[in-house]
Amino acid sequence: MSESLGLTKPLQDAIAEAEELIANAPFITTEADRLEGYDYLSGRIRMALQTAFDYDLEQPLFINPTHQFSRQGLDNPDAVYFHAYLREGVEYVVRGRRGTSADLSFQVMGGTYNASSAATSLMAFDDRELEIADDGTFSFTYVAEPGAKTLIVREVFNDWDTEARGTLTIERTDTLGQARRPLSAETLQKKYEVAARSLIGSIQTWFAFPHFFQFKEPVNTLTTPASTPGGLSSQFSSIGHYELADDEAMIVTVPRCDDCAYQAVQIGSNWYASTDYETHQTSLTKAQAVADDDGLLRFVISERPPGLVDGAPAPTANWLETTGHRTGPIMLRWQQLSRDLTAADGPTVEIVPVAEVATRLAGSAGGAGLSAAAYAERIAARQRAVARRMIS
Repeated sequence: MSESLGLTKPLQDAIAEAEELIANAPFITTEADRLEGYDYLSGRIRMALQTAFDYDLEQPLFINPTHQFSRQGLDNPDAVYFHAYLREGVEYVVRGRRGTSADLSFQVMGGTYNASSAATSLMAFDDRELEIADDGTFSFTYVAEPGAKTLIVREVFNDWDTEARGTLTIERTDTLGQARRPLSAETLQKKYEVAARSLIGSIQTWFAFPHFFQFKEPVNTLTTPASTPGGLSSQFSSIGHYELADDEAMIVTVPRCDDCAYQAVQIGSNWYASTDYETHQTSLTKAQAVADDDGLLRFVISERPPGLVDGAPAPTANWLETTGHRTGPIMLRWQQLSRDLTAADGPTVEIVPVAEVATRLAGSAGGAGLSAAAYAERIAARQRAVARRMIS
């Protein structure tokens, strides 16, 4: 019984094709870009196998395909993502226990993102529409409507240090209690073929996706807050992309919003993925950032530390590190809003020499220089928080 069935051949071929796509990405300018691409590829392979082999239309479950080891779609460092595949006309029951995160949202998608268009959002709501018992438990029933393909859940954290994850399950009422179908060569062949298509499709999709939105905007600008294009309809966002020389900085000024549970900013890479948010500060929520007395949050995006301590360059509380990326996407998000946002709630942008930032932000609490020890503790807190909510 040692004869190979050859079932992995489609995936082997797809991995080789994917490597060529990664190695020849048009935005690669440095060896660091290329190496980052190969790391990104490992996440795409991992995601492809997980979505092909872990999902089960008969016995559904929530899987977590996007995390620090599998970054995609300018993933939000503050979010834990779950999704389950749906079958039209089938009844599902979702149960859970609400944690203490700032936001818990649900979205039904028709189809998937691809290289030519965004997926269609059929329904979106957050936990404000759930009936949550005193012990935090909840449940709801959903019959998958025509076109429904995926249920996506986002658990989003504003304060990484204090907010805790909840629990979540999904079940089909008509197959609950039944055994899974036995394995067959035909089923496994289909799964490897699905993984192959998913791998190539995801890379092509996220190469194209930012050009639908972020890169349509002029460089070093940010849009007026609006319902997120191609994403969660109950979320407002401001998008853009930066291009900064090593000695330049972008100062992003935005009002702290007290009419939402969650507000944040992040930068990413040209792979349209989050950059290292564990051991660098590449994102900040309103709980992590420092607001000035005038109610404004002043963020600095730069490669070099923009603050001063005893006359020497130093990090600041509201510094977003570009970590060697001269270009990349930017996104600000607001969730659990109690009102619509206007242009007055949005960000303004200024490009200045890094050497001038400390002078321009003199008196700003978020722009004050931090000691190396103080900044290291900020990073340590990020590492501990990501580890606490990690799913792999």
